[in-house]
Amino acid sequence: MTVVIGFEGSANKIGIGIIRDGEVLSNPRRTYITPPGQGFMPSDTARHHRAVILTVLKEALEQAGLKPADIDCVAYTKGPGMGAPLVTVALVARTVSQLWGKPLLGVNHCIGHIEMGRLITKANNPTVLYVSGGNTQVIAYSERRYRIFGETIDIAVGNCLDRFARVIKISNDPSPGYNIEQMAKKGSQYVELPYTVKGMDVSFSGILSYIEETVFSMLVEITERAMAHCGSQEVLIVGGVGCNLRLQEMMGVMCKERGAKLFATDERFCIDNGAMIAQAGWEMFRSGQVTELEDSWITQRYRTDEVQVTWRD
Repeated sequence: MTVVIGFEGSANKIGIGIIRDGEVLSNPRRTYITPPGQGFMPSDTARHHRAVILTVLKEALEQAGLKPADIDCVAYTKGPGMGAPLVTVALVARTVSQLWGKPLLGVNHCIGHIEMGRLITKANNPTVLYVSGGNTQVIAYSERRYRIFGETIDIAVGNCLDRFARVIKISNDPSPGYNIEQMAKKGSQYVELPYTVKGMDVSFSGILSYIEETVFSMLVEITERAMAHCGSQEVLIVGGVGCNLRLQEMMGVMCKERGAKLFATDERFCIDNGAMIAQAGWEMFRSGQVTELEDSWITQRYRTDEVQVTWRD
Protein backbone atom coordinates (compact mmCIF):
# COMPACT_ATOMS: atom_id res chain seq x y z
CA MET A 1 0.00 0.00 0.00
CA THR A 2 1.13 3.53 -0.81
CA VAL A 3 -0.05 6.48 1.29
CA VAL A 4 0.40 10.05 0.03
CA ILE A 5 -0.47 13.31 1.79
CA GLY A 6 -1.26 16.29 -0.43
CA PHE A 7 -1.07 20.03 0.36
CA GLU A 8 -3.17 22.42 -1.76
CA GLY A 9 -3.28 26.20 -1.35
CA SER A 10 -2.98 27.84 -4.76
CA ALA A 11 -5.85 30.30 -4.22
CA ASN A 12 -8.28 31.08 -1.38
CA LYS A 13 -8.69 27.49 -0.19
CA ILE A 14 -6.21 25.56 1.92
CA GLY A 15 -6.68 21.80 1.97
CA ILE A 16 -4.73 18.75 3.06
CA GLY A 17 -5.80 15.30 1.94
CA ILE A 18 -4.54 11.75 2.37
CA ILE A 19 -4.92 9.02 -0.27
CA ARG A 20 -4.17 5.32 0.16
CA ASP A 21 -4.27 3.32 -3.06
CA GLY A 22 -7.25 5.19 -4.49
CA GLU A 23 -9.11 5.58 -1.18
CA VAL A 24 -9.68 9.07 0.24
CA LEU A 25 -8.83 8.78 3.94
CA SER A 26 -9.26 12.45 4.81
CA ASN A 27 -9.74 15.78 3.04
CA PRO A 28 -10.24 18.75 5.42
CA ARG A 29 -10.30 22.26 3.96
CA ARG A 30 -10.61 25.93 4.94
CA THR A 31 -11.68 28.89 2.77
CA TYR A 32 -10.57 32.51 3.02
CA ILE A 33 -13.78 34.52 2.56
CA THR A 34 -13.79 38.28 1.98
CA PRO A 35 -16.70 40.75 2.32
CA PRO A 36 -19.14 41.24 -0.63
CA GLY A 37 -17.65 43.36 -3.39
CA GLN A 38 -14.08 42.38 -2.57
CA GLY A 39 -11.71 39.83 -4.05
CA PHE A 40 -8.89 38.13 -2.16
CA MET A 41 -5.37 39.59 -2.22
CA PRO A 42 -2.37 37.22 -2.36
CA SER A 43 -0.76 38.51 0.84
CA ASP A 44 -3.98 38.33 2.87
CA THR A 45 -4.73 34.86 1.49
CA ALA A 46 -1.25 33.64 2.41
CA ARG A 47 -1.69 35.04 5.92
CA HIS A 48 -4.94 33.09 6.26
CA HIS A 49 -3.26 29.89 5.06
CA ARG A 50 -0.37 30.31 7.52
CA ALA A 51 -2.84 30.75 10.38
CA VAL A 52 -4.75 27.52 9.75
CA ILE A 53 -2.47 25.10 7.90
CA LEU A 54 -1.13 23.26 10.95
CA THR A 55 -4.67 22.83 12.29
CA VAL A 56 -5.77 21.39 8.94
CA LEU A 57 -2.72 19.09 8.92
CA LYS A 58 -3.63 17.77 12.37
CA GLU A 59 -7.23 17.21 11.24
CA ALA A 60 -6.08 15.32 8.12
CA LEU A 61 -3.95 12.91 10.14
CA GLU A 62 -6.59 12.41 12.84
CA GLN A 63 -9.42 11.80 10.37
CA ALA A 64 -7.27 9.28 8.50
CA GLY A 65 -6.21 7.60 11.74
CA LEU A 66 -2.57 7.80 10.68
CA LYS A 67 0.75 8.98 12.06
CA PRO A 68 3.61 10.62 10.11
CA ALA A 69 5.39 7.25 10.01
CA ASP A 70 2.51 5.85 7.94
CA ILE A 71 3.00 8.41 5.15
CA ASP A 72 5.09 7.36 2.13
CA CYS A 73 5.26 10.65 0.22
CA VAL A 74 4.47 14.37 0.68
CA ALA A 75 2.91 16.08 -2.35
CA TYR A 76 2.27 19.81 -2.73
CA THR A 77 0.90 22.16 -5.37
CA LYS A 78 3.81 23.50 -7.41
CA GLY A 79 1.55 25.71 -9.54
CA PRO A 80 -0.21 27.36 -11.22
CA GLY A 81 -1.75 29.76 -8.74
CA MET A 82 -1.18 32.85 -6.63
CA GLY A 83 2.46 33.29 -5.63
CA ALA A 84 2.22 34.04 -1.91
CA PRO A 85 -0.27 31.26 -1.05
CA LEU A 86 1.73 28.76 -3.13
CA VAL A 87 4.93 29.66 -1.26
CA THR A 88 3.20 29.25 2.11
CA VAL A 89 2.05 25.73 1.29
CA ALA A 90 5.35 24.72 -0.34
CA LEU A 91 7.31 25.82 2.73
CA VAL A 92 5.16 23.70 5.04
CA ALA A 93 5.29 20.70 2.69
CA ARG A 94 9.10 20.95 2.43
CA THR A 95 9.41 21.21 6.21
CA VAL A 96 7.11 18.24 6.79
CA SER A 97 9.01 16.21 4.19
CA GLN A 98 12.31 16.81 5.98
CA LEU A 99 10.95 16.35 9.51
CA TRP A 100 9.24 13.10 8.60
CA GLY A 101 12.03 11.89 6.31
CA LYS A 102 9.65 11.38 3.37
CA PRO A 103 10.09 12.00 -0.39
CA LEU A 104 8.66 15.25 -1.78
CA LEU A 105 6.63 15.74 -4.98
CA GLY A 106 5.60 18.98 -6.71
CA VAL A 107 2.24 18.54 -8.44
CA ASN A 108 0.58 20.53 -11.23
CA HIS A 109 -2.70 21.88 -9.83
CA CYS A 110 -4.64 21.20 -13.04
CA ILE A 111 -3.42 17.60 -13.22
CA GLY A 112 -4.55 17.19 -9.63
CA HIS A 113 -8.10 18.11 -10.66
CA ILE A 114 -8.01 15.69 -13.61
CA GLU A 115 -6.65 12.72 -11.68
CA MET A 116 -9.09 13.28 -8.82
CA GLY A 117 -11.96 13.41 -11.29
CA ARG A 118 -10.81 10.19 -12.96
CA LEU A 119 -10.49 8.46 -9.58
CA ILE A 120 -13.91 9.46 -8.24
CA THR A 121 -15.95 9.03 -11.43
CA LYS A 122 -14.04 6.05 -12.91
CA ALA A 123 -14.02 7.79 -16.30
CA ASN A 124 -11.64 5.93 -18.59
CA ASN A 125 -10.22 8.35 -21.16
CA PRO A 126 -12.49 11.41 -21.17
CA THR A 127 -12.35 14.75 -22.89
CA VAL A 128 -11.89 17.04 -19.90
CA LEU A 129 -13.47 20.45 -19.39
CA TYR A 130 -11.42 22.15 -16.69
CA VAL A 131 -13.22 25.25 -15.38
CA SER A 132 -12.15 27.22 -12.32
CA GLY A 133 -11.34 30.69 -11.04
CA GLY A 134 -7.96 30.75 -12.73
CA ASN A 135 -8.26 28.30 -15.61
CA THR A 136 -10.55 27.39 -18.50
CA GLN A 137 -9.27 24.57 -20.72
CA VAL A 138 -10.57 21.71 -22.86
CA ILE A 139 -8.11 18.83 -22.49
CA ALA A 140 -7.56 15.33 -23.84
CA TYR A 141 -4.82 12.80 -23.13
CA SER A 142 -2.43 11.75 -25.89
CA GLU A 143 1.10 10.33 -25.88
CA ARG A 144 2.09 11.02 -22.29
CA ARG A 145 0.64 14.53 -22.18
CA TYR A 146 -2.67 16.15 -21.32
CA ARG A 147 -3.11 18.15 -24.52
CA ILE A 148 -4.96 21.47 -24.46
CA PHE A 149 -7.39 21.70 -27.37
CA GLY A 150 -8.99 25.00 -26.40
CA GLU A 151 -8.80 27.58 -23.65
CA THR A 152 -9.72 31.10 -22.65
CA ILE A 153 -7.75 33.81 -24.41
CA ASP A 154 -8.26 36.30 -21.57
CA ILE A 155 -9.87 35.64 -18.17
CA ALA A 156 -11.05 32.31 -16.79
CA VAL A 157 -14.76 31.54 -16.50
CA GLY A 158 -14.58 31.48 -12.70
CA ASN A 159 -12.83 34.85 -12.70
CA CYS A 160 -15.61 36.21 -14.92
CA LEU A 161 -18.27 35.03 -12.46
CA ASP A 162 -16.30 36.37 -9.49
CA ARG A 163 -15.92 39.81 -11.10
CA PHE A 164 -19.63 39.95 -11.85
CA ALA A 165 -20.37 39.07 -8.23
CA ARG A 166 -18.10 41.84 -6.99
CA VAL A 167 -19.75 44.44 -9.22
CA ILE A 168 -23.26 43.74 -7.88
CA LYS A 169 -22.05 42.94 -4.33
CA ILE A 170 -23.04 39.26 -4.24
CA SER A 171 -21.80 37.46 -1.12
CA ASN A 172 -18.54 35.51 -1.27
CA ASP A 173 -19.87 32.99 1.26
CA PRO A 174 -19.59 30.10 0.44
CA SER A 175 -18.47 31.30 -3.01
CA PRO A 176 -19.59 33.87 -5.61
CA GLY A 177 -20.20 31.21 -8.25
CA TYR A 178 -22.48 29.20 -5.99
CA ASN A 179 -24.55 32.26 -5.11
CA ILE A 180 -24.85 33.27 -8.77
CA GLU A 181 -26.07 29.75 -9.57
CA GLN A 182 -28.80 29.98 -6.92
CA MET A 183 -29.94 33.37 -8.24
CA ALA A 184 -29.95 32.09 -11.84
CA LYS A 185 -32.32 29.29 -10.86
CA LYS A 186 -34.95 31.94 -10.12
CA GLY A 187 -34.56 33.59 -13.54
CA SER A 188 -37.26 33.22 -16.19
CA GLN A 189 -36.02 35.30 -19.12
CA TYR A 190 -32.92 34.71 -21.22
CA VAL A 191 -31.16 37.90 -22.31
CA GLU A 192 -29.09 37.44 -25.46
CA LEU A 193 -25.49 38.52 -24.88
CA PRO A 194 -22.23 38.46 -26.90
CA TYR A 195 -21.11 34.90 -27.64
CA THR A 196 -17.38 34.77 -28.36
CA VAL A 197 -15.98 31.45 -29.56
CA LYS A 198 -12.85 31.78 -31.67
CA GLY A 199 -12.02 28.41 -33.16
CA MET A 200 -11.40 26.21 -30.13
CA ASP A 201 -10.88 29.15 -27.75
CA VAL A 202 -13.27 31.38 -25.82
CA SER A 203 -13.26 34.99 -24.58
CA PHE A 204 -15.00 36.13 -21.40
CA SER A 205 -13.62 39.64 -20.91
CA GLY A 206 -15.36 42.89 -21.71
CA ILE A 207 -18.96 42.20 -20.71
CA LEU A 208 -19.29 40.87 -17.18
CA SER A 209 -22.92 39.96 -17.80
CA TYR A 210 -21.84 36.77 -19.62
CA ILE A 211 -23.39 34.84 -16.79
CA GLU A 212 -24.47 31.20 -16.76
CA GLU A 213 -26.39 30.40 -19.94
CA THR A 214 -24.20 32.17 -22.50
CA VAL A 215 -20.89 31.31 -20.82
CA PHE A 216 -21.79 27.65 -20.41
CA SER A 217 -23.08 27.38 -23.99
CA MET A 218 -19.65 28.50 -25.19
CA LEU A 219 -17.94 25.87 -23.03
CA VAL A 220 -20.25 23.09 -24.23
CA GLU A 221 -19.55 24.05 -27.85
CA ILE A 222 -15.76 23.86 -27.61
CA THR A 223 -15.94 20.66 -25.54
CA GLU A 224 -18.07 19.03 -28.24
CA ARG A 225 -15.57 20.08 -30.91
CA ALA A 226 -12.74 18.48 -28.94
CA MET A 227 -14.78 15.28 -28.55
CA ALA A 228 -15.36 15.13 -32.30
CA HIS A 229 -11.67 15.65 -32.99
CA CYS A 230 -10.59 12.94 -30.52
CA GLY A 231 -13.42 10.50 -31.23
CA SER A 232 -14.22 10.63 -27.51
CA GLN A 233 -17.41 9.31 -25.92
CA GLU A 234 -16.74 10.60 -22.42
CA VAL A 235 -16.71 14.09 -20.86
CA LEU A 236 -15.28 14.83 -17.43
CA ILE A 237 -15.90 18.26 -15.86
CA VAL A 238 -13.37 19.30 -13.21
CA GLY A 239 -12.51 22.49 -11.32
CA GLY A 240 -14.55 24.64 -8.97
CA VAL A 241 -17.01 25.84 -11.62
CA GLY A 242 -17.65 22.18 -12.45
CA CYS A 243 -19.91 22.01 -9.37
CA ASN A 244 -22.48 24.13 -11.19
CA LEU A 245 -25.53 21.97 -11.84
CA ARG A 246 -26.67 24.05 -14.80
CA LEU A 247 -23.32 23.52 -16.53
CA GLN A 248 -23.62 19.79 -15.85
CA GLU A 249 -27.18 19.79 -17.18
CA MET A 250 -26.24 21.58 -20.41
CA MET A 251 -23.22 19.34 -20.95
CA GLY A 252 -25.43 16.32 -20.28
CA VAL A 253 -27.84 17.32 -23.05
CA MET A 254 -24.96 17.53 -25.52
CA CYS A 255 -23.58 14.17 -24.39
CA LYS A 256 -26.97 12.49 -24.69
CA GLU A 257 -27.33 13.76 -28.25
CA ARG A 258 -23.93 12.25 -29.11
CA GLY A 259 -24.53 9.00 -27.23
CA ALA A 260 -21.70 9.93 -24.87
CA LYS A 261 -21.31 9.77 -21.07
CA LEU A 262 -20.90 12.72 -18.72
CA PHE A 263 -18.82 12.47 -15.55
CA ALA A 264 -18.66 15.08 -12.77
CA THR A 265 -18.02 15.25 -9.04
CA ASP A 266 -19.59 17.26 -6.23
CA GLU A 267 -18.12 20.14 -4.21
CA ARG A 268 -15.98 17.79 -2.09
CA PHE A 269 -13.70 17.10 -5.03
CA CYS A 270 -14.51 19.75 -7.69
CA ILE A 271 -13.42 22.63 -5.47
CA ASP A 272 -9.69 22.86 -4.71
CA ASN A 273 -8.74 20.24 -2.13
CA GLY A 274 -5.74 18.42 -0.74
CA ALA A 275 -6.87 14.95 -1.77
CA MET A 276 -6.57 15.83 -5.46
CA ILE A 277 -2.92 16.77 -4.95
CA ALA A 278 -2.41 13.56 -2.97
CA GLN A 279 -3.99 11.51 -5.76
CA ALA A 280 -1.86 13.05 -8.51
CA GLY A 281 1.14 12.68 -6.22
CA TRP A 282 0.24 9.02 -5.66
CA GLU A 283 0.19 8.41 -9.41
CA MET A 284 3.49 10.25 -9.89
CA PHE A 285 5.23 8.57 -6.95
CA ARG A 286 4.15 5.09 -8.06
CA SER A 287 5.64 5.81 -11.50
CA GLY A 288 9.00 6.67 -9.97
CA GLN A 289 8.86 10.46 -9.73
CA VAL A 290 10.18 12.51 -6.80
CA THR A 291 11.13 16.18 -6.41
CA GLU A 292 14.54 16.93 -4.91
CA LEU A 293 14.59 19.63 -2.23
CA GLU A 294 16.59 22.03 -4.40
CA ASP A 295 13.95 21.65 -7.13
CA SER A 296 10.94 22.13 -4.87
CA TRP A 297 10.11 25.66 -6.01
CA ILE A 298 6.73 27.01 -7.05
CA THR A 299 5.56 28.74 -10.22
CA GLN A 300 2.51 30.88 -10.86
CA ARG A 301 2.49 29.74 -14.49
CA TYR A 302 2.53 25.98 -15.00
CA ARG A 303 0.55 24.74 -17.99
CA THR A 304 -1.23 21.42 -17.97
CA ASP A 305 0.54 20.29 -21.14
CA GLU A 306 4.02 20.88 -19.64
CA VAL A 307 3.72 17.79 -17.46
CA GLN A 308 5.14 14.43 -18.60
CA VAL A 309 2.38 11.96 -17.67
CA THR A 310 4.52 8.95 -16.79
CA TRP A 311 1.70 7.02 -15.08
CA ARG A 312 -0.54 6.55 -18.14
CA ASP A 313 0.05 4.49 -21.28
